[in-house]
Amino acid sequence: MNVIAPKTLRAFWEIHPQAEEPMREWLKLMQKANFQHFADLKTTFGSVDWTNPYFIFDVGGNKYRIVVAIHFPTQVAFIKAVFTHPEYDNWNKRRRS
Repeated sequence: MNVIAPKTLRAFWEIHPQAEEPMREWLKLMQKANFQHFADLKTTFGSVDWTNPYFIFDVGGNKYRIVVAIHFPTQVAFIKAVFTHPEYDNWNKRRRS
């Protein structure tokens, strides 16, 4: 899968250095995979959720969230945002209201 905007991850782990290793692992898995649908994501990442239009990945033992838009036919994943768990909760609350 072609992951667009991995610099978003790098910018995040520069602020949160403990996030670097789990995010690098997530990126490596995403880039090597050929996901055809949500079930494939769920098999590889048990902690991924779908909230239209985004896929939300829990990374680093539920400490971080990576928000991604995925277009399965073209194998493109676009990183929209990266958050700590509390930041994600605030973002999600604002998004739903």
